[in-house]
Amino acid sequence: MLNRIRIVLVQTYHPGNIGASARAMKTMGLSDLVLVAPRQFPDEEATRLAAGATDLLDDCRVVDSLSEAIGDCVQVIGASARLRSLPLPCYHAPNRMAAELWQRLPEGPVAIVFGRERYGLTNEEISHCTHQLNIPANPDYGVLNLPQAVQIVAYETFRQSRTEEAAQHPPRANGPYPTVEQLEYFYDHLHRALDSAGFLTQPHAKTEAHLRALFARAEPSRKELSILRGVLNALESRNPSE
Repeated sequence: MLNRIRIVLVQTYHPGNIGASARAMKTMGLSDLVLVAPRQFPDEEATRLAAGATDLLDDCRVVDSLSEAIGDCVQVIGASARLRSLPLPCYHAPNRMAAELWQRLPEGPVAIVFGRERYGLTNEEISHCTHQLNIPANPDYGVLNLPQAVQIVAYETFRQSRTEEAAQHPPRANGPYPTVEQLEYFYDHLHRALDSAGFLTQPHAKTEAHLRALFARAEPSRKELSILRGVLNALESRNPSE
């Protein structure tokens, strides 16, 4: 299952951090690396710091946007040093994250997303995630560099893969889970239905952001998402403006 865990690095500034992150991944059995608009790649510094993990650099995908990197995933976890004003479900310990994501892997890939070295992920990028991850550290100096954060996450997923419980744990009963792409289709449909009904009249209320957070916490299955879209279709068919 480790090959279904995807590490996504967003707009990495220093190419050496890409190489060091690839090395951190390979030591723990991870191989799926996606780079979103890196400043400079390929690069000799990335190759040098990857050491024996240059195969991950050779095989990695480079894409232009986060949505391209995560569209086929059934769970997307954004690593963030701070909690947002509208928090998604958050893992406050990497080991708990690893235990729960393992239940998703039978259904499809899971992405763990890391942002820029200086300021991490934007609020817009976090909004495309289903969960957040906060790695606990010294409150007086909780500064992890990018390869360190990747190493911690990779270690916890590898440790989970080695446990008997992980090998025997069945998928959650309400699966399979939708991909992020399927969730985005649902959110687009929800926007159209709410807009048509005249519900989105106060942009400052962040209504859609609150609804995204609500559905992220609810974690609907593909069947449940299909039912929700059926409800929206039924409501739209009764709307005289349609």
